[in-house]
Amino acid sequence: MVALGIGTLVLLIGVFALGTVRDGYERGASGIGTEREARAVLTQVAEDLSKAVMHEEDWLHHDKGSGTWRTDRLGFLCLQPDDAQSDENRIGDLCAVNYYLRDLEIGGVTVRCLMRGFHDSGETFAAVRGGSVSPLWSRQDRDEPVAFGVVSFEAEPLRRDPSGALREWQVTEDPFEGIAPDLVRLRLVVARRQLVAKLDRPGDWDSSPLLGSPDDLDSAAELEVFEVMAPFSHAN
Repeated sequence: MVALGIGTLVLLIGVFALGTVRDGYERGASGIGTEREARAVLTQVAEDLSKAVMHEEDWLHHDKGSGTWRTDRLGFLCLQPDDAQSDENRIGDLCAVNYYLRDLEIGGVTVRCLMRGFHDSGETFAAVRGGSVSPLWSRQDRDEPVAFGVVSFEAEPLRRDPSGALREWQVTEDPFEGIAPDLVRLRLVVARRQLVAKLDRPGDWDSSPLLGSPDDLDSAAELEVFEVMAPFSHAN
């Protein structure tokens, strides 16, 4: 009986150790997948920003979200090659791109995604001729998710002052005086897969206790933070 008890104890310890190793592996694999996706998305946004162009009215749309977690919107005109556009709506290279967060129902649960809206040159030129590009920043049903499980998206246009220090770029500044952002600070807060599975209702992505507070990100084991400073094109 003593030998049986010892054997059972050893078996339980082995099962516990195996479960710990499995959980660690799953956490590591989830972290690698999350990082790969986030880096790819930030690279795509930065590439779009590197092709940005200025226009006389609302050529750069930036709206800060007002919730506990930042949910910014960023839209701008940019140059895109032929193969990035549809054949039926391509008449040039001036297009419009916008990024924002949106809750999508996937597999019966709600997932907050970073969306990329895109307007071909035909639609963009039509808006320019019509005297306003503002409609290009509105949400479209055809917009595509480019990242999943995104808790927060921040896009902060910045400009260097004469001393070289970075300050917030003001939307009201006149682009035709040569004033445009020098950089855009992009920041994503992404939930790991285990946490995404627990945030299954729309309200969870705004105020669930599982998310904690933006001030506690350093100790949030289920959240990953990714940030990059993307150069902004000064093309006219």
